[in-house]
Amino acid sequence: MRLATIKWCGKEQAGIVLSEGILPIRTLNQKKSMNWEEDILSLIQKEEIEELVCWYKGGGQQLMEEMKEDILPFDAVQYAPLYRNPPRIFGIGLNYADHAEDLGEGAPKGFPGSFYKPASCIIGPGDEIHLPAMKEAQKTTGEAELGIILGKKCKFIGEENWEDYIVGYTTILDMTEESILRQNPRYLTIVKGFDTFFSFGPQLVTKDEVKDVLKLKVQTVHNGEVHAENVVANMTHRPARLVSLISHMQGWLAGDILSTGTPRAVQIREGDIVECRIEGPDGFVMEPLKNPVIDLKLHPDM
Repeated sequence: MRLATIKWCGKEQAGIVLSEGILPIRTLNQKKSMNWEEDILSLIQKEEIEELVCWYKGGGQQLMEEMKEDILPFDAVQYAPLYRNPPRIFGIGLNYADHAEDLGEGAPKGFPGSFYKPASCIIGPGDEIHLPAMKEAQKTTGEAELGIILGKKCKFIGEENWEDYIVGYTTILDMTEESILRQNPRYLTIVKGFDTFFSFGPQLVTKDEVKDVLKLKVQTVHNGEVHAENVVANMTHRPARLVSLISHMQGWLAGDILSTGTPRAVQIREGDIVECRIEGPDGFVMEPLKNPVIDLKLHPDM
């Protein structure tokens, strides 16, 4: 099953992705006398998504597909970020050897390179990425990444059952102000934390749809051309280790976002479109995440 947050009736609210479009959960509740939470973070934190998946597979999908007059067609939908206020955004750096080489470093072996991002960074599909206005910001990069959404508060979990604690996956674009980072690696939090430097969505793909996460291919796409790609199996620290390790270090909260690292970053400039694509075996494809780029140095009045 796939979920999205859409801008509808003056607010951002959750919807279920169907073959012809998006059905808002609010409409489902009103028309079918149901009581699901109507935003994705609440669905996660109240642990309703697994119940919703079971209902969907047990006849709910067919019921919703028949609500044709209530389904919003894809070309009329405006996506928002999946949610705005995650408890934490935990980023993993240099998790593929190719990206580490871009920065003249080796991929970290014992522990993953890591950082936090503030929720104030968040934008959604189609929103503008703003390159910083400060003169020191001369090279901003966009990085496509697989996102993992945690579904339960937990600590001390094993690698063998890490998937029991997640609700699913999404596409992410993580931005870095690389020219400032090169001055000193201790600037990592600063260069990751500019406004608009974290885009995620448009869809949350529930974990039952992904049979083998290691076979997913992540692509950084720049102006329609694939700049870099790699499969999750080639990560230095794979998802099972990341989820388990961090659970032993500080635990997880429901709604935490884990951004697992990029196959390679691409420099982005005014007028560019940067994109994250993720696909897998047997025709599996996630809805791409795309964002246009605006350089604030060229738009002093913004």
